[in-house]
Amino acid sequence: MEKTAHTSHTSLEDFYREMTDKLGADLESIFPKGLHKDIGHFNVFDIAQTIEKMKMTSEMPYNRRKYYKISLIRGRNRAEYADKTIQIRQNALLFATPKVPYHWIPEDSLQSGSFCVFTEDFFIKDRSHSTLEDLPIFQPGNVPLFEIDDELADEIQELYTKIKKEIASDYIFKYDLIRNYVMELIHYGQKLQPAAKLSTSNDASLRVVSLFIELLERQFPIESPDQRLALKTAKDYADRLAVHVNYLNKKLKDSTGKTTTEIIAERVIQEAKILLRQTRWTVSEIAYALGFEEIAHFSNFFKKKTLMAPLEFRS
Repeated sequence: MEKTAHTSHTSLEDFYREMTDKLGADLESIFPKGLHKDIGHFNVFDIAQTIEKMKMTSEMPYNRRKYYKISLIRGRNRAEYADKTIQIRQNALLFATPKVPYHWIPEDSLQSGSFCVFTEDFFIKDRSHSTLEDLPIFQPGNVPLFEIDDELADEIQELYTKIKKEIASDYIFKYDLIRNYVMELIHYGQKLQPAAKLSTSNDASLRVVSLFIELLERQFPIESPDQRLALKTAKDYADRLAVHVNYLNKKLKDSTGKTTTEIIAERVIQEAKILLRQTRWTVSEIAYALGFEEIAHFSNFFKKKTLMAPLEFRS
C-alpha cells in the first residue's frame, strides 16, 4: 500500500496530552517533581511500560517536535528520514531535534529502553554553548541515529537508571545533576559513527519531495507584520531535512520540473500577492515578513516575477 509522508509539529503540551490520554494517567502523576519555569523542562520515560500501556501497534508518523528527545531503543526497528532508511537490528541511540522530521517503525514486539525529553532552556544553563546546535550531535545536516551493541546499550541504560532515580528524589540540585547525565548521553552519541545500513529508494525520493512541500507550506500564511519566514533559501530547507542541497534540488527537479529556488519563489510571490491585496500593510512590512532585508530587493523580485511593481499590483 502506498503511503504519503506527513509531518506535524508536536509541542510539549501535545506530548503530555497524548501521554495522559493513552496512559490513562493524570498530568500530576507523570510530571516531574520540583520543576519550575526557570529550570526549563525535562522528563524521562520507560519505553516498555509506555508501549504496553499505550498498546502501540501502529507506526509513528513523521513528526517535528518542539523539544529535544534522546532515546535508547532496544528491539528491531526501522527509521526513515527524508532520503535515508536505517535498519536497526538490535539497539539504537536516537537524538531527535526540533528541526529534523523522521518516521520510526517498530519491527518486532520486543521493544524496551528509555527516553528523555527536554527543552533547550533546560539544557543551556551557564554553559558556553549559545544553542544546542553548537553541539555536533545537533547540527543541521546530520542524521543522529546510531546502532549500538548490547554492552554499550547496557551502559547507557544504567545512565538512564541514574536519571530516573534522581528525578524521583528530593535532592534540591537534582536537575543540575541530570543536566550532567544528559551531557553524558550526548557525548556517547558524539563518539559513535552513524549507522551503516543506509538505503536510498524511490520511496525516499517521494518522502523528500513531500516533506519539502510540507515544510514550505508551514511557513504560511503570514498573519502579522512581525511574523517572518524562518526558511528562505534552498539550503535552509535542505538543512532542515538533513539532506544535501544538491540532492534536494535534483529530487524536486525530477518530480516537479522546477528547482528548489523556483518553487520557493513561486510560493513567496503567491503570499506577496495575497498580502498586497488583502492587507493594509506597507510594502516595507510585507518585504520584511517575506524575508527581504531591503524593500528594493523585494520590489525587484516582485517585478521580475510579475512584471508589475508591488504598488502597481495593489492598485
